[in-house]
Amino acid sequence: MEKTIALVGNPNVGKSVVFSRLTGTYAVVSNYPGTTVDISRGTAVFGGRKFQVIDTPGTNSLEPVSEDEQVTRDILKSEHPDVIVQVADAKNMYRTLLLTFELQALGLPLILELNMFDELLQRGMKIDRDELEKLLGIPVVESTAISGEGIAELKRHIRALTDSGAAREALVPPPVTSEEKHTKAREITLRVLRASSRKETTRLEKLGAAMMHPVGGYVFVAVVLFILYEFVGVFAAGTVVDFLEHTVFGAWVTPVVSSAIDHLTTSVLVKDFLIGKYGIISMAISYAFAIVLPIVTAFFLFFSILEDTGYLPRLSVMLDRLFRIFGLNGKAVLPMVLGLGCGTMAALSTRILETRKERIITVILLSLTIPCSAQIGVILGLLSGVSWKIAVVWIASISLSIVMVGSLANKLVPGEQSPFIFEIPPVRVPSVVNILRKVGMRLRWYLKEAVPLFVLGTVLLFIVDKLAVLTVIERMARPIVVSVLGLPPVTTAAFLIGFLRRDYGAAGLYVLAKQGLLDPTQVLVSVVAITLFVPCIAQCFMVVKEQGWKLAMLIFAGVTLYAVTFAGIVNVIARSIQW
Repeated sequence: MEKTIALVGNPNVGKSVVFSRLTGTYAVVSNYPGTTVDISRGTAVFGGRKFQVIDTPGTNSLEPVSEDEQVTRDILKSEHPDVIVQVADAKNMYRTLLLTFELQALGLPLILELNMFDELLQRGMKIDRDELEKLLGIPVVESTAISGEGIAELKRHIRALTDSGAAREALVPPPVTSEEKHTKAREITLRVLRASSRKETTRLEKLGAAMMHPVGGYVFVAVVLFILYEFVGVFAAGTVVDFLEHTVFGAWVTPVVSSAIDHLTTSVLVKDFLIGKYGIISMAISYAFAIVLPIVTAFFLFFSILEDTGYLPRLSVMLDRLFRIFGLNGKAVLPMVLGLGCGTMAALSTRILETRKERIITVILLSLTIPCSAQIGVILGLLSGVSWKIAVVWIASISLSIVMVGSLANKLVPGEQSPFIFEIPPVRVPSVVNILRKVGMRLRWYLKEAVPLFVLGTVLLFIVDKLAVLTVIERMARPIVVSVLGLPPVTTAAFLIGFLRRDYGAAGLYVLAKQGLLDPTQVLVSVVAITLFVPCIAQCFMVVKEQGWKLAMLIFAGVTLYAVTFAGIVNVIARSIQW
């Protein structure tokens, strides 16, 4: 019978790397029933046996205060794994032991894997593993999962614990009660930690310190943003998109498909549905694969590198002072940066913030000022084809909006501001395998979740166009789109479809600009408006779920009013100075 291994640990301790080392690159990722939390399952084969491996969400305690922690506890109680592997950060023994005691109380075989052991050694410390095993009564493995060190020993302990019931019972010590676990964690930490010969400060440590320098740290922020623009906006959205759009689809795919359709049917309606103005192939598929896919791939790659290097927490520290202007602290950087990947998940992640005030303000800013990866990639591609000056004005407009709206929300939303306490991981050399795995998982999400919505959006556009509804909507929106924003009526379709998918709306503007239907000022106004416009329908649903209908509707109404007003002001200023 196939045994089950559950990987459990605090957030950011390398569980996903251990999971990959045990199972290989393939994993099934799905929502835990009744939640929005993803869990990964895979199969490990070693020692001539098969094991099912479950990668549980990161948790600080089995007494849950978040949905992630609730899911981890539910998995352990319902699945009753044959072995629990607690993956821990070797540098944080005290926090590790608090969770260890709770896991021991479950009465299941437990292995403690002290991961990132190389980083502990770099800090001039080591652990008396024999003493730790004696004090805890469980196997302890020292590992550096990113390089594979210690994984073979981990597998040996897993086999030993699953080979006999006797071993199972012998390695389950009496649990620690909650009252004494803090005292015992401190005592054990002091007994097993040892000083080793201290190496000289490494280059990575010096780099990590420079990234948080009061002055130099902002230079890193500027450099990172510049590289992001060049890689995503210029290379991916320019060079790669041009090749896919004009050569692959324009010269090869579309003509071949069009010829095949001509041979298969004479129906004008069917031809329009497949390769017409709002055709499934000519619009939905070409947008999804020729324009958006290369852009989001580049962004996912860049974002994953920032994650693996440990730069994102440092970005939190650098922006903590700025965020305090509008009632937040540096921890809010995490959902805000996550919003650059997916606004829906970012809205969910606001749960990590301590106070309701912080969660509301962050949701407002996510709904108004933070474009998702797909949208920001398309916008960067659009702006790179016009002028870098317009890109600077766009960034300045969004940044100004963040400060103005955040400051106002800080005054209007009642509540207190929480202190900023955050653990900074060391700067690491990113793992190519880990980065590619993350990019692959996110691209699978894009293909599974986003592409069908591209098709749905195109079908809706096709229907409203054939029923002349689009013309009616464009006529109704004309006073705003044309008079206030100074845009051609045809851009109304981009804003409408942008509600289904923000990147889809931006892609519509991209095509209009490519066709010469938008002048530089209109490009600027349109990207400002669509960035500030209400988020996609999926994110709207998440905000409703998290904040309730009344507050969500108030936020969306305010976002719409602000987007139109601010973009209108940009239009007036740009026209008055003859941009």
